[in-house]
Amino acid sequence: MTTFLGNPVTLEGTQLKAGEQMPDFEVVTTDMHPFRPMEEKGKKIILAVPSVDTGVCSLELAKFMEYVKGYDDVQVISVSMDLPFALERWCQAHQGNVLTTSDFKEHDFAKKTGTRMSENGLLARSVFVTDEDGKLTYVEYVDEVGHEPHYDQVLKAVGI
Repeated sequence: MTTFLGNPVTLEGTQLKAGEQMPDFEVVTTDMHPFRPMEEKGKKIILAVPSVDTGVCSLELAKFMEYVKGYDDVQVISVSMDLPFALERWCQAHQGNVLTTSDFKEHDFAKKTGTRMSENGLLARSVFVTDEDGKLTYVEYVDEVGHEPHYDQVLKAVGI
């Protein structure tokens, strides 16, 4: 069960499991261009976060920026419902190697990953790790949205 500020929330859609193929999805970049991460080659850590403007989300992204430094074969992509303008503001304040994207327009990512919280329209904190072929090697839907993911397990799954 997933909670937000201690209250149970309903996640829309079907949650993914390790061993499945990560579905193809489209989000938008900070400059409003469509982006399909699964068309990119290499291992990926895909982070669903409620908003980059919250302390936990910002801390999570900063930690992953540090963890993957020097690992050119791993791409970190964050997805939120934030407007691209808010994401750009965050990127300007935090220079790093995380690609911030938004699902605000079509909710394609949310629909295909079972991460949208019905009660508030935000994404539940989740982590999806894929291998070079897009197969999920690790999936975590964090029990309490205000908590950080299990970094050690994510890094182990990606081979760091």
